[in-house]
Amino acid sequence: MENATWLDADEQRVWRGFLRANAALYHDLEKDLRSRCGISLVEYGILVHLSEAEDRRLRMRVLADSVIVSKSRLSHQVARLERDGFVRREHCDDDRRGLWAILTDEGAALLERAAPGHAACVRTLLFDRLDRSQVAQLGEIVTALEGETRVTPGEGSD
Repeated sequence: MENATWLDADEQRVWRGFLRANAALYHDLEKDLRSRCGISLVEYGILVHLSEAEDRRLRMRVLADSVIVSKSRLSHQVARLERDGFVRREHCDDDRRGLWAILTDEGAALLERAAPGHAACVRTLLFDRLDRSQVAQLGEIVTALEGETRVTPGEGSD
């Protein structure tokens, strides 16, 4: 590595703790949704985004950006949801190459069953462990992280 600026001990501790906490949170939420509803956390996210969209439909490329997965992973997840009757896909009238993902009534019903338990799990695993000021701090941190421009290693801002 050229001119690497290594993490100091405090940064290393925070970084590794962040990775452990993130992995544990994802694992526990995934396990909960799979055991209660038979869906993954990504599939839950797909259902949520479709439920919030106008006419319960989104272009596949918009949905991929919304749930933060690759187009190939999204296609696989949507195919599974489609097979189970929770989502259907249709070609776009204005762009025959484009596809809509559409939440079905069965998908909306699944989401309605899954959401209360998921919210309770998120509350237990995250928010109940923090006081109000820590929640506010976490919100500020997340906003700062989401707002940063992505920099590829090796690229710098002169």
